Amino acid sequence: MKIEKIYGDLPILETERLKLRKVTLEDIEDMHLYGSDEEVSKYVTWNTHETMSDTQDFVEFVLNKYENKQVSPWGIEYKENGRFIGTIDFVWWQPNHKTAEIGCVVSKDYWGKGLTTEVAKELIKFGFEEMDLVRIQARCDVENIGSARVMEKAGMSFEGIIRKGIFVKGKHRDFKMYSILKEEF
Repeated sequence: MKIEKIYGDLPILETERLKLRKVTLEDIEDMHLYGSDEEVSKYVTWNTHETMSDTQDFVEFVLNKYENKQVSPWGIEYKENGRFIGTIDFVWWQPNHKTAEIGCVVSKDYWGKGLTTEVAKELIKFGFEEMDLVRIQARCDVENIGSARVMEKAGMSFEGIIRKGIFVKGKHRDFKMYSILKEEF
């Protein structure tokens, strides 16, 4: 499976309550609402969006990824109201090894409703069924209890703590590693 095959024309995926689709310029305002929230950006690798321009720069970065058929995120749209509420993607994919890692961010207004688990399960399904992956992993800061619960509810197994495994926002952080194998799906 080649990256260009999937990302040449990012497919629309749907769950009961969510639509996964390309990010567009029309999503900038909704993305800025959660991207500028310090609680939402607390455990992610990117900095809190200070200005609308920060958000626009990120959207343009994503659009460039689409244009160049590179690994890029799906936007998460909440079907009930049509709002753009976050992104999910394979933050990296190694086709030769048939492995990938999921990353996700969802607006705080939609936390605690099972939506992040729902979208994670859909991406795991897509990874195993359409990308021929054998391992999908995800990781989170050891203090990020919500993300750890999402991974567990999505069927992933806790593998351990990677001590000082990432340098984020000026300091080395420990993170939890989770994974699911194709035969466990």
